[in-house]
Amino acid sequence: MDLLDLLKTANGGQKIEALANQFGLSQDQTGSVLGQLLPALTQGMKNNLGQEGGLESLLGALSSGNHAHYVDEPESLTQPEAVEEGNGILGHLLGSKDVSRALSNQVSGSTGVSDTLIKQMLPIVASLAMGALAKQQNTQQSASPLGGLAGMLDFNRDGSASDDVIGMMGKLFGR
Repeated sequence: MDLLDLLKTANGGQKIEALANQFGLSQDQTGSVLGQLLPALTQGMKNNLGQEGGLESLLGALSSGNHAHYVDEPESLTQPEAVEEGNGILGHLLGSKDVSRALSNQVSGSTGVSDTLIKQMLPIVASLAMGALAKQQNTQQSASPLGGLAGMLDFNRDGSASDDVIGMMGKLFGR
């Protein structure tokens, strides 16, 4: 199951409905925007994992805080903390506001949703993405004696966990 499917089924579909209501969009429009934004965020994560200390940084971010509540509690996305956390995540993943603006413009062009609305959605979607990864890590940690993200990795004996994390994210994000 990829991230978009996870979000569509979380709480009986309430996550997509809550986002749609929050931004005055239909559920189809919201799903379309998510389908465009999530791959870009995944690419940002891949880029970060390729940098020295990237894996440790991701593991640290996933283990600190309570990111999973963004997936479990639809009302949490309306809180200022969701936007603040999301902006921090975007800073790490995309690097600059110019990249975020370009992404918003691109998604607007392909979905027909205003770029202003997409700019407002972007930090919320980033919080959701981190929440989904944290939730997946928590689920795997409960089920695996290796614990957490390490339990999701299928090490390919090349000594690098980064490509294994990228593969796991690709499955989760549907890429």
